[in-house]
Amino acid sequence: MASLIVPHQVPSVDEDVQQLRKAFEGWGTNEDLIISILAHRNAGQRRVIRQAYAEKYGEDLLKALNKELTSDFERLVMLWTLEPHERDAYLANEATKKWTSSNQVLVEIACSRSPKDLVLAREAYHARFKKSLEEDVAHHTTGDYRKILLLLVSSYRYSGDEVNMTLAKSEAKILHEKIKGKHYNDDELTRILTTRSKAQINATINQYKNEFGNDIIKDLEHDDDNDLRAIIRTTIECLVYPEIYFEKVLRESINKRGTEEGALTRVVATRAEVDMQIIKEMYHKRNSVTLGRAIAKDTHGDYEKMLLALIGQEDA
Repeated sequence: MASLIVPHQVPSVDEDVQQLRKAFEGWGTNEDLIISILAHRNAGQRRVIRQAYAEKYGEDLLKALNKELTSDFERLVMLWTLEPHERDAYLANEATKKWTSSNQVLVEIACSRSPKDLVLAREAYHARFKKSLEEDVAHHTTGDYRKILLLLVSSYRYSGDEVNMTLAKSEAKILHEKIKGKHYNDDELTRILTTRSKAQINATINQYKNEFGNDIIKDLEHDDDNDLRAIIRTTIECLVYPEIYFEKVLRESINKRGTEEGALTRVVATRAEVDMQIIKEMYHKRNSVTLGRAIAKDTHGDYEKMLLALIGQEDA
């Protein structure tokens, strides 16, 4: 369930475009006006606004926003204004230039989106960066990390609900054997996680727990700093438990000493039109405080207002 709140009576596109232009004029930018429009329009409406703005004023709305806004607020508005597949391409490109925690971003994009969404993100990557996502992942990674990340970002999983229980039982045993032995780079483990449909992997994970008594995520919890194990765990979480995974990312980004704005911005911008309502409920249950209150405590100004608007909790 999305958290985005779109008014029942949406102003005309022309009115939205004129109001945005008005927000940029004068001595100071009217950030509240920008938030009142962009934070309450869905992806299709934002696409039309961006097209109409370019036609009317001869300038990409993103460039206008970039000139007028700054810091975390600018990044949040920019990511939000991009179309979902453009946004994923942008985030993926950023991730290929970094390492460590950036692996998580690539896995998020590869595993929490639908197969069609992933294809669209790869196409957007081609169009924007004049090369493939796979090319950049291969260039910036090595060894076992390259193998699994390349397979994940290039995957096109079956998206139906059909499940083969015989296969689920046999592959649950394979996963248990490899994880128990800490053989995280095993080809069979990689094959299962990078090719099976989400429904099939969910059945396999359920069979794993029924057969061996433990949740596979718990079996992947260790105190070591094995990055490959962490990638495998994130892969499974994003495929099977995305709302739980994103609640954890938000919790960790807010509860640290000093807010990790990059993660907070990314999750809100990418999940507000998908499942943020469920994530909010999980956050409240887990932390005994609403996500809105947590955000209001750790952020401020226009950045805070935009975040709260996107999670549908402006009265926090």
